[in-house]
Amino acid sequence: MIEIERYLTRPDQTLRQVMRVIEGTKRGIAVVVDSHRQLLGTITDGDIRRAILDGHPLEESASDLCSRHADPVTASVGTSNADLVSLMADCDLRHIPLLGGDGSVVDVAVLSDLVTPREPEVSAVIMAGGYGQRLRPLTKHVPKPMLPVGDRPLLQRLVEQIRDAGIGRVSLSTHYMSEVIADHFGSGEDFGVQIDYLREDEPLGTAGALGLVAEREGPVLVVNGDILTGVDFRAFSAFHTEHNADMTIAVREVSVSVPYGVIETEGFRVTKVTEKPVVKYLANAGVYLLGPRAMASIPVGVSYDMTELITDLVQSEAQVVSFPVLEYWLDIGQISDYEQAEKDVSSGRI
Repeated sequence: MIEIERYLTRPDQTLRQVMRVIEGTKRGIAVVVDSHRQLLGTITDGDIRRAILDGHPLEESASDLCSRHADPVTASVGTSNADLVSLMADCDLRHIPLLGGDGSVVDVAVLSDLVTPREPEVSAVIMAGGYGQRLRPLTKHVPKPMLPVGDRPLLQRLVEQIRDAGIGRVSLSTHYMSEVIADHFGSGEDFGVQIDYLREDEPLGTAGALGLVAEREGPVLVVNGDILTGVDFRAFSAFHTEHNADMTIAVREVSVSVPYGVIETEGFRVTKVTEKPVVKYLANAGVYLLGPRAMASIPVGVSYDMTELITDLVQSEAQVVSFPVLEYWLDIGQISDYEQAEKDVSSGRI
């Protein structure tokens, strides 16, 4: 039996607060109950991220999100594991709340506790070959991913984060000062993972090095080596699987303030004016999950960018989906970004 209290949340809590409950359980779900522990609904990590993509704020209440969903599937305490697995398969679920005789929530059945996962194992590639020109002189004698952030290099933080998500095989794509990276990580044994190297003799673009990856059965997590983030890679993988995606792209909302009044027209006729609007975009966050179809689309030995891969997959009508990053995220592209990373790590923000 799980520690059910960790999974419970109140209907008046915000989605931001519910996210913290989900992050704390590491199981991808929170259970919404009233003061008598009667079930009001369930909220998964994917439910919240889809709500954000649909324009709902993180300040929305748990009850508001539950009201848009059908009543959750439940089972009684004492239901056999075989029946629970069958029910999950029929309803395409990974979690089912278990109710006592009075209807209160007593437990949560989790699919991964009942069966051995059959999904192909996820492996990872970290793109660590860039020159870091905009970070000079910091990168004159050290590759950008090896810049220290807090007490260890940025790249080590990423490797450990991937390891802690249960991924044991990591490839490092290297070019600039590759020996510095190889000397630090070696085979990966000291870091709890198996590491191999994809060495680019010539720069192959932001995706070309993936053409050097040996064929793998399962999806491949691809992470840019210059980002600092708290994104939940387990949730990212579950979202990819849930949407039967060929490629999942992590996205981050970016707001751009236009310092002028913006005029809208139809031909020469003015139809609307908006004073100094704030325009919101979803920006590429440099984290991807690629299924076999996406990996097979990458040419071998030629320069190829991630934007080309995304465009090619979309045009071929592959399933390309977006995953909103709600956790901490910072692209360390300039010295000011690096200074911010140092401050955020020292203050405990990440």
